[in-house]
Amino acid sequence: MQSFSTADLLDNHPDSIVLMEDFLSFGKIKSFFGRTKTIHAPEDNSLVRQVLKTKGNNQVLVVDGCASRACALIGDQLALLAIKNEWAGIIVNGYIRDSAVISEMPIGIKALGTNPRKSVKKNRGEIDIELNISQIAIKPGLWIYSDPDGIIIAKENLLIAE
Repeated sequence: MQSFSTADLLDNHPDSIVLMEDFLSFGKIKSFFGRTKTIHAPEDNSLVRQVLKTKGNNQVLVVDGCASRACALIGDQLALLAIKNEWAGIIVNGYIRDSAVISEMPIGIKALGTNPRKSVKKNRGEIDIELNISQIAIKPGLWIYSDPDGIIIAKENLLIAE
């Protein structure tokens, strides 16, 4: 994967959007980027599993759990699916579980924290819709870059000119 720094990208592309939320890093991969695939997952990770079973093509899955603390939306089994199907990373506006196992896995995941409770499975939610996280619109197909400094969003691939 191409090396980058969100700070340098933002210096060179100051109009990029910064997602200002207190996301924590999980997994061995600390920097990842790709086009966004979006899921609205209100305390239900059924659609997350469905999407992670498909080829990721180095996309970044953005899961909006509405910052609910009620349950985790990603665990070690879904992280394994993401690795197997070549997803670049996952950003969860919500919580994950199995963090000790995920910390040893070759995947980049950002989330608000951890919760050992699993989600319900009722196939609730929507795929490929515009999400609104921290008053920032995240549409499918945008470019997203995540590293230890933060997350930035752009309309085009910022690494082409770098």
